[in-house]
Amino acid sequence: MNVLASFRVTHEVIEWLMVVLNAAAGIWALQAHRNKLFRISTLSWVTAIAQIMVIAHLFSGVALASSENIEVPKFHLLYWSAAALSVGVIYGYRNQLDNRRYLLYGFAGLFLTGLGIRSMLLGPI
Repeated sequence: MNVLASFRVTHEVIEWLMVVLNAAAGIWALQAHRNKLFRISTLSWVTAIAQIMVIAHLFSGVALASSENIEVPKFHLLYWSAAALSVGVIYGYRNQLDNRRYLLYGFAGLFLTGLGIRSMLLGPI
């Protein structure tokens, strides 16, 4: 397998991991808002890893686009720019919404999942 093919495979694997982890973290956080039994420290780790995967996907996409010298579709750029900015906003508001933290992480995880799915369907690289 050549380097360019491995960039593409890495990008796709990270994208699917990001979508699945954010969906799982989002559903888990919404359940934690309703039921205190779901409020365990693993939820914080899964949420953090899921949001870090958004940034990892962004960097792997930049590496893929520059290595193959391709023009990325505008919708793909829009959705991943929005996802990266959303991660920053979520992180910034976590202390202000401390009493509703699980709602923040729950809806944010589902929002990031939706952005990932839309980018895969409307503007794949």
